[in-house]
Amino acid sequence: MEKQITIYCKNTRSYHNYPAGVSLIEIYNDLGIELKHKVVAARVNYKVEDLNFLIYKPKDVEFIDVSTPSGMRVYVRSLSMVLSLAISELYPQSALRIEHPISKGYYCRLDPFDKKITPEIISQIKDKVNRIISQGKKIICEEKQTKVVKDLFAKQMNQKDKLSLFETLGNPYCRFFRIDEYIDYYNGVLLPSTDYLGLYDLIPYYDGMLLCVPNRENPVELEEITSQPKMYDIFKEYVGWNKIMKLNNVGEFNVACKNNQSFNLIKVSEALHEKKVASIADMISQRLDKVRFVLISGPSSSGKTTFSKRLSIQLMVSGLKPVTLSLDNYFVNREETPLDENGEWDFEHLHALDLNLFNQHLKQLLNGEEIEIPFFNFEDGKRYYKGEKLKLENDSILIMEGIHALNPELIPEIPHDITFKIYVSALTTISIDNHNWIPTTDTRLLRRIIRDYRFRNYSARETIARWPSVRRGEEKWIFPFQENADVMFNSALLFELAVLKRHAEPILAEVPKYCDEYTETHRLLKFLNYFVSIPEREIPPTSLLREFVGGSSFRY
Repeated sequence: MEKQITIYCKNTRSYHNYPAGVSLIEIYNDLGIELKHKVVAARVNYKVEDLNFLIYKPKDVEFIDVSTPSGMRVYVRSLSMVLSLAISELYPQSALRIEHPISKGYYCRLDPFDKKITPEIISQIKDKVNRIISQGKKIICEEKQTKVVKDLFAKQMNQKDKLSLFETLGNPYCRFFRIDEYIDYYNGVLLPSTDYLGLYDLIPYYDGMLLCVPNRENPVELEEITSQPKMYDIFKEYVGWNKIMKLNNVGEFNVACKNNQSFNLIKVSEALHEKKVASIADMISQRLDKVRFVLISGPSSSGKTTFSKRLSIQLMVSGLKPVTLSLDNYFVNREETPLDENGEWDFEHLHALDLNLFNQHLKQLLNGEEIEIPFFNFEDGKRYYKGEKLKLENDSILIMEGIHALNPELIPEIPHDITFKIYVSALTTISIDNHNWIPTTDTRLLRRIIRDYRFRNYSARETIARWPSVRRGEEKWIFPFQENADVMFNSALLFELAVLKRHAEPILAEVPKYCDEYTETHRLLKFLNYFVSIPEREIPPTSLLREFVGGSSFRY
């Protein structure tokens, strides 16, 4: 008699019996589940699996579409493989390199490529992509011994960027993907066939292309492209620096660490940070005849606080007297806080701040007057005064840090030319390989998980549960204004994920395997597995990373 297993489907909230070895797509078709958008994968016991995944034991199953973060990753990975296949057929001497997300899409280059990427070339690539999609080619997941997989990729043109990665992962077996005879590697699951793909675009972008993907909130439309020239320049600078260091991907980084070069990488990365902070301080001091206020913004866990402290030191080196003023002091009383769409307090809303009082105080400071700084008590949600006074001297410069610092509505009554605006974010520029980039949000999430656990008594599960709300606030109140900055500072450090690894893994291991947050936990643990772990004893106490892992000489 054929063995039967029981499946609990979270979409139907019901139990169903199937023969052992049934595939997810067979279950999906049998149950006739209708999602808002086309199914792309499923969570099996909270782990994302592809639709061809076979089930032999009782499991909880939840089918997902492209509107979920996990589903969007599956879609974009699959689109990346089809794009890479198309380019390998059109330009076999060139390799596709997907460098980083920008402008709501993904910046791509062909390397090497001795031509300018023209609209005609892009049109040719799109025609090939569309043909592959329409043919409904199967995307097959295979697993073989790592030494066999290495030989397969060594024989394929322009796939050698993965060899050092396979070597340093240290796994006896390795999973990869195949479309016909073309093979590729991805750090997650893909769609079962190319005809699951649909909406996308490819447009010229600087000296490369921008891969445009569906809108995460409304996947029937493409993301609206936003111009980010300053962000592009920062990425370009750091990617170029990685090339000089010959560290273009994680495999090369791991090899360098295994060859005892990690200490040098730490020293050079920290020196680059210090040079950038000093350069920004010089820019401010050169405009001292006008600039009185420095405004610093950036998303969660970007390191704004440590950057502000290091900038203050460099300004003092330039003969200035920096003083700080926290925007958090200007929160309105709790009962006056705006509500979000769920009727909850929206502390990230611009009008959660008392803009009238804040602007009044800034004007008084400009006029040489003394103000009494308010203090906001987060426990009872009320504002108090403790007699703390502030007055700007002629050589003083006021530094203010907060998520709304670049929003023009924050200080509409203050002349633009007396402000200097800085955007800080962790823009990770090293890739896993040519087709697997590292999202900047992952670096920030890992930083926050560690900091919340060490200093705020929050579990990883709690931090991960809050993260979608944090990200929505960033999309609304921070990212639209980042190009308003006079200068951008990349707070990512080339070596930091190899340091965060040893801190994050035991914290993530505490997340139960039976909760929604385990999906993200499992993904992060797999991601951290790509990195070798390095000691942190060479990291200076003034390092921005110390804000998260501890050992900082600054007071927070």
